[in-house]
Amino acid sequence: MRNVILTGFMGTGKSSVGRVLARLTGWVLLDLDAMIVRRGGRSINELFAQEGEPFFRALESAEIGMLRQYHEPFILATGGGAVLAAENRVIFRDLGLVVNLTAPPEVISARLRHSDDRPLLNDGAAREKVELMLREREPCYEEADIRIDTAGKKIEDVAAEILAFLTRGVTSGIEAEG
Repeated sequence: MRNVILTGFMGTGKSSVGRVLARLTGWVLLDLDAMIVRRGGRSINELFAQEGEPFFRALESAEIGMLRQYHEPFILATGGGAVLAAENRVIFRDLGLVVNLTAPPEVISARLRHSDDRPLLNDGAAREKVELMLREREPCYEEADIRIDTAGKKIEDVAAEILAFLTRGVTSGIEAEG
């Protein structure tokens, strides 16, 4: 089996699905944001506020590059913008099955409405801002091997869908429905 790279916008369930999938597979769960916080020595909010987004994205890409050193299977929960750099997307494809988790803007806004750790939405998770960011990122997200809409689904069911794809060895050009 290959590694699983979970991509998607904030609030689509990457970390939650990653935890369940790691439990089901016995693989290690790597959380890209936690790795960046460790390397940067500050919270994501602090890194954005004190250093800016370009600095944060450079740390993010450095951490992604280091993933090639892992020899055990892993699940990677990425940050929502990790796919913005083309070189990151290339590494993701080289590392394993890229799964893009999706949800409609209104679902994302509702999930994030009380979140205070999303620097790109620090002025609130207004649906219009979410829609704009989703449109900008969509070309990057659509490069995934599999896309799964998480709206109205249990975390365990999404993880089971991914596991089913892994078990069948299906890894390209699939749009999961439901």
